[in-house]
Amino acid sequence: MSFNDILVMRQEIVLLVIIVLMIIMEIAIPQNKKAGIVHLSIFLFGLHTVIGFFVIDDKSLFGGMYRTTEMIHFFKNILNIGVFIILLQSAQWVKNNLISEHRGTEYFTLLFSSLLGMYFMLSAGDFLMFYLGLELSTLPVAALAAFEVSQRKSSEAGIKLILSAALASGITLFGISLLYATSSSIYFETVSENILNNNLTILGFILFFAGLSFKISLVPFHFWTADVYEGAPIGIASYLSVISKGAAVFILMVLLFTVLKPLMQVWDKLIYVIAIATMFTGNLFALRQQNMKRFLAFSSIAQAGFILLGLLIGNQLGAATVIYFVLIYIFSNLAAFGVVQAISTQTGKESMTDYEGLYRTNPNLSLVMMLALFSLAGIPPVAGFFGKFFLFTAAASEGYYMLVFIGVVNVTISLYYYLLVVRAMFLRKNENPIPFFKNDLYMRLGLLITVAGILVLGIYSPLYEYIYELSNLIN
Repeated sequence: MSFNDILVMRQEIVLLVIIVLMIIMEIAIPQNKKAGIVHLSIFLFGLHTVIGFFVIDDKSLFGGMYRTTEMIHFFKNILNIGVFIILLQSAQWVKNNLISEHRGTEYFTLLFSSLLGMYFMLSAGDFLMFYLGLELSTLPVAALAAFEVSQRKSSEAGIKLILSAALASGITLFGISLLYATSSSIYFETVSENILNNNLTILGFILFFAGLSFKISLVPFHFWTADVYEGAPIGIASYLSVISKGAAVFILMVLLFTVLKPLMQVWDKLIYVIAIATMFTGNLFALRQQNMKRFLAFSSIAQAGFILLGLLIGNQLGAATVIYFVLIYIFSNLAAFGVVQAISTQTGKESMTDYEGLYRTNPNLSLVMMLALFSLAGIPPVAGFFGKFFLFTAAASEGYYMLVFIGVVNVTISLYYYLLVVRAMFLRKNENPIPFFKNDLYMRLGLLITVAGILVLGIYSPLYEYIYELSNLIN
């Protein structure tokens, strides 16, 4: 393997080096200085994020098991930005709760290990690399979900996630084995050439799709989502909501548009039905929620339903709209989770009723939350409007008018429950409102990045054009 080949895997190698350095620091740094691990981890990952923006040539390694294109590299950079924001938003929580318990290094190590698995999953050239990356991305998060060991809900979240993930993993592997049986290969290029439209292949695809649907929280594979989000630390809930989901959406899109393209007459009908069920289930259940983490959990389920509209298209336009929407969704959802994280870290309050009168005591946080919710709802001129507009336009261009109408109905429903939070913050009065508090520098920087992303993506249309040009490089 030449040096140029090593550079192709630059993101994976740099992240692996950071993980090793984290383990060394845990051993070398004395306990009274362990708080420095938080600063060093954020600095190292920020450096890794910057390095990721250097161009990488399209290439495949290990006989085609690993591959990268400009589009895959770009999406890894999107994930890096999201993880960097999560690190900033959870820094104070790590200092307050984990450093004194000697678990700060483990938090960062597990988080980076999960991201490393996603890198391999995105760059997979065959089902073996895909499955290894999928498992590496899932297992560390199950441990992180149970990281608040003093709370029973956190332990319950970890158990539910690992059991659900194990079931989904088995189903996925069974589906892959059936696809291998009908195509005689695990390599994506060979499978796409040899795949047959018969009952065994369709069964293998359905099982494979069901396993990935678990990570995306599509109905009816969503039952774990709200309980795990509520019990897990907020930083991990946001990671599951945007990073894990975004990576799963991307690799599913790549496989549907390339490897499984011959089965499009099968999977477009399946996605059509699941999109409707996911949108309605997420939105209707979100109406009933009072806990903010459960509220955002069902909101994320509904957003996954909207994403499926782009997957139905099956071409370059569909790929561009999905990636652009995921990018906007990362900034919007992390802004909302960031406000919840800030309030929970300072006060321990997570109920929607606790947010009543928040604007009078913490106007800046209220404005960030309002902007995030408006973006998730798709209200112009923020970025979320354009994300949904492009999805609906792409679906309409292929004749899915009824699905677009159902999507608009669900946008209306989502607008109602997002405005419930806005009403609580700005219009409701509270005799004991959340007192004024000042966030640390990391939290302020994290929220600032999300707000900038929401505003810039709403007005900077050339970025969508850039993503559209890249989308033809997926295969």
